[in-house]
Amino acid sequence: MRTLIWIELEKIFSKWRTYIGFIAIGVLVPVVQIALYFEGENSINHFLRGIRDTFILSGSLFNGYLVANLVLQSLYIHIPFLIVLVGGDLMAGEGTAGTYRVILTRPVSRFRLLTAKYSAGLIYSGLLLFFLALMSLGVSVLLFGTGELISIKDKLYIFAADDILWRFIGAYLFGLLSMGVVLGLSFLFSTFVENAIGPIVGAMAVIIIFFILSALPIDILADIKGFFFTTHMVQWSSFFTKPVETGELIFSGAVLFFHLILFYGVSLYAFIRKDILS
Repeated sequence: MRTLIWIELEKIFSKWRTYIGFIAIGVLVPVVQIALYFEGENSINHFLRGIRDTFILSGSLFNGYLVANLVLQSLYIHIPFLIVLVGGDLMAGEGTAGTYRVILTRPVSRFRLLTAKYSAGLIYSGLLLFFLALMSLGVSVLLFGTGELISIKDKLYIFAADDILWRFIGAYLFGLLSMGVVLGLSFLFSTFVENAIGPIVGAMAVIIIFFILSALPIDILADIKGFFFTTHMVQWSSFFTKPVETGELIFSGAVLFFHLILFYGVSLYAFIRKDILS
């Protein structure tokens, strides 16, 4: 199985669209960092002006941790669209190239083939998230240093410098699970067709629709929002509350993991029963 996964990874990284996500992050994150380098101190002081009138704040609140948190909040919603560019091509790409028949003439079962492709897609998602972490957290800390972190969710939180790094690690790991679900959705669509455009556009459309529905303050949707995977994808922000909302994290993680397995199971069922015509 490891050989199959490695082969699929080589296929993934042999296509130009694979690098779009890395290029996008490699360009956008430095742009944000440069802008904050020149304007960030003034912006944070303006933002905290009212708070400083009430509380005495010491230490550096404008630092690499704050920049990394801002980058994560601003780019997290866009990362799924970079994931589907690869996920939507994993299965459909074989149909487009007309290589399904050649692949299946080898002594490799459809189960192993699909599982290898699915695993390779998840590894790609992990590498993209790692690159985001490296650029947003690693580079920001090098440029701006460390210090306390100020974060706002339902209230204002200020974390000590020695109470931050594990929160970022948890957020990125939770993000990996979320992006795995996105990969699984585009992979599922890719299983049914033989052209990658449909799965890419379809997955993007579904994600956008569910994000909008998750955000709408409509009572009739309140009871079903909990079943939308998009509702739980943003739960990474719970790592930046005090105390950490462990119960919500576990529940959201379970919902996302269920979707991850569900998309894999449906994809496997569809691929095993699929008539290969190309």
